[in-house]
Amino acid sequence: MSEALETSQVLSEVLEDLRRHLLWQEEDGGRFLQMDARLAAEARAMRLPRPPAAVRPVPSAPASPAPVVERPAPARVPPPAPVAAPLVLPNVSAQARPSTGPLPGGERPTLDEIRRELGDCRRCKLCTGRKNIVFGSGNPRAELVFVGEGPGESEDLQGVPFVGAAGQLLTKMIEAMGYRRDDIYICNVVKCRPPSNRNPEPDEVSACEPFLRAQLKAIQPKAIVALGKFAAQTLLRDSTPITRLRGTWREYEGIQLMPTFHPAYLLRQPAEKRKAWEDLQQVMKFFGKPTGQRG
Repeated sequence: MSEALETSQVLSEVLEDLRRHLLWQEEDGGRFLQMDARLAAEARAMRLPRPPAAVRPVPSAPASPAPVVERPAPARVPPPAPVAAPLVLPNVSAQARPSTGPLPGGERPTLDEIRRELGDCRRCKLCTGRKNIVFGSGNPRAELVFVGEGPGESEDLQGVPFVGAAGQLLTKMIEAMGYRRDDIYICNVVKCRPPSNRNPEPDEVSACEPFLRAQLKAIQPKAIVALGKFAAQTLLRDSTPITRLRGTWREYEGIQLMPTFHPAYLLRQPAEKRKAWEDLQQVMKFFGKPTGQRG
């Protein structure tokens, strides 16, 4: 009886060693059961019969985990490049009225974005007879912007606003104010030449006006000089004749606006140059420039 107990005790010790070995394998991250040579030799030397079920201890070690297949980490994919949001031009519905608040509608665009949005414009019938779109020229951060009516023949050929006879007069007016053309920005209500320099028609103004308003939003000048009735009436939404609009400060979206005569009109009516100069002197005073006589 003592021999049986001794045998059972030895067997229990072997099984306990085996259980600890299994636990060690699990804690050490082992993937398979590995019995060391010493335990295997002892078990063979003893040649012990299997103990009865009543006295045979049952190890409580958990089953070995399934082998884990190591997979390479997925390659990092760079995030997609941000897609530029479409340019939203200011609302210019017929019922809209100028306000004294900030310019409307989303973030401030750039002139390059507006020009790309304009593209090879086919939004009105003026596209059929033009040679070049005349977008605008000058300082994109100008404090002063001149807005005219539309391109003439010389402008259509060169793609630059106010380069013909009326443009030469405008250049003299700008220089008399103490500026260079590169200091200010010049653009027109419509960007394509009306046939035979006729007045732009309402549908043509309506098609182009959002781009003019977007240009002014991009530049955010301190003052605008509206040259002639189309520029003044379009920006102010006021059908008052230019002879009554001129010479009095108005506001466009919180920006000071001075209506005055168009240089082409001054070429036909030289006597009106004095009134136009008086209007420009008010703009000079606004910017703190001396208002001496023209050279």
